[in-house]
Amino acid sequence: MENKTLARRISVVVLTHNRADELSATLTRLLALPERPPIYVADNASTDNTVALVKTLFPTVRVIECGENLGAAGRNRAAAFVGTDYVAFCDDDTWWEPGSLERAVQLLDAWPNVGVLSARVVVGENQALDPTCAVMRASPLGSNGLPGPALIGYMAGACVFRTSLFREVGGYEPRLFVGGEEELVALDVLAANRSIVYCEQLTVHHHPSPARDSRLRRRTLARNAAWIAWLRLPWLQACRATLRALDMLAREGNLMRDGAALMRGLAWALSHRRVVPVNVLHLRARVHAAERSIGAIPADSHQKPSGGEIDART
Repeated sequence: MENKTLARRISVVVLTHNRADELSATLTRLLALPERPPIYVADNASTDNTVALVKTLFPTVRVIECGENLGAAGRNRAAAFVGTDYVAFCDDDTWWEPGSLERAVQLLDAWPNVGVLSARVVVGENQALDPTCAVMRASPLGSNGLPGPALIGYMAGACVFRTSLFREVGGYEPRLFVGGEEELVALDVLAANRSIVYCEQLTVHHHPSPARDSRLRRRTLARNAAWIAWLRLPWLQACRATLRALDMLAREGNLMRDGAALMRGLAWALSHRRVVPVNVLHLRARVHAAERSIGAIPADSHQKPSGGEIDART
């Protein structure tokens, strides 16, 4: 497939916030890709020199300035400008391996029932396989009629979407900010009768930035798991997710503040509640049972290794 044709088929959206150096290295790699995709940077109101740097050093890259820190929903702003059939997402510390985007186009062209491809992710200089990918590879849903194992989730910073599907499901919910927000999108993708597939033929490199707040991330994950359950899952599962979240917040010493915010958000979640079809619930049950049987997740955990983001820019 010629590079000019590929440039009309797939684009790349990069999410960033206050990581100018990491972003510069990532854009250098993306611009060297043989596929020559259009590249869009969703900048979450960086206060460093991110925007100026991109405009000066990478004039062919389009910067979408979000105006405020939207978390994962910053991707929505950039995706709105994408004019290609497919859109590949990465973060400022992840980048696509040469040839992966071309292969993604070929696969999505050949399998119209597939809505999302979740790539193989290798970490650091030694290119160790991300543990989440090992769990995805072992999905109990199988790969019958698909280019890889079927999933109930995906990695937000290492995936390729049909652009029309991303827009159809509404992208990322701004209220979730970051932390498991891709679970809501995945549920809506599955409810739309599109498959999510783990594809080892696509590779994303991840060199994790040291700029992280793991305690905040744990609390946000717990809160979002509860909200997503109230938005899309049956009552009993929603209640359990809420109790797990409150328990985790208490253990973190943030029950009063974060617990109150969680409970305030339930009114919003209930007003937007739309439980997914039974077949989607069955898929979730099969995957979670399999993961617990191999010890991939604790029996009482709300974490789902079968889907997850690398690290949405906050």
